[in-house]
Amino acid sequence: MMMPENGHRAHGFSSAFFLDSDEILKELDIQSDETFMDAGCGDGHNAIKVLEDYNHKGTVYAVDIYDASIEDMEAYKKENNVENLINIEADITEGIPGVEDSSIDIVLMVNVFHGFKASRKLDEAIEELKRIVSDDGKIVIMDYKAWDVPNGPPTKVRSSPDELEELFNRHGLKKIYLNEEIGEDIPEGKSHYLIMFKKD
Repeated sequence: MMMPENGHRAHGFSSAFFLDSDEILKELDIQSDETFMDAGCGDGHNAIKVLEDYNHKGTVYAVDIYDASIEDMEAYKKENNVENLINIEADITEGIPGVEDSSIDIVLMVNVFHGFKASRKLDEAIEELKRIVSDDGKIVIMDYKAWDVPNGPPTKVRSSPDELEELFNRHGLKKIYLNEEIGEDIPEGKSHYLIMFKKD
């Protein structure tokens, strides 16, 4: 179990070790009163960064399938007396309990989406993201480029931006932004891409 700087347990290798939260979050134009969700929050470092530096009046949801992640986020909430943080243990493909339709302004998923391809539950995941995001809201996916490189998930579960755009379009969601020069510097270039969708 990895221990990032924030002291929380991470199921896998936390992206806090190699991705810059500010680089990611500055792409999102977060307003201080919006409702934000870190979907597949892991150790929660992105959700915590939003709470502390970006979103002071809105609500932040931290969602993860692993109970240890949510236990640690609950400990953070209690220790820091944070009132606008809601932590939910859930499998996104089976629905996120307690989250109303069209209620989230920004949904962020960092190094999570390839897991849905691995589990063959892409359509279920996208339908749930579509359900919870507001009519003017953004679904933001940051994941590994579909390169055959040593670090990251197996090549077969990676998706290109074009593949994601085609997939999301089938669910009535359209691409509004793409950055293919983000993430870690590796010999092949930047390791990740960030793509945003909204309801069509």
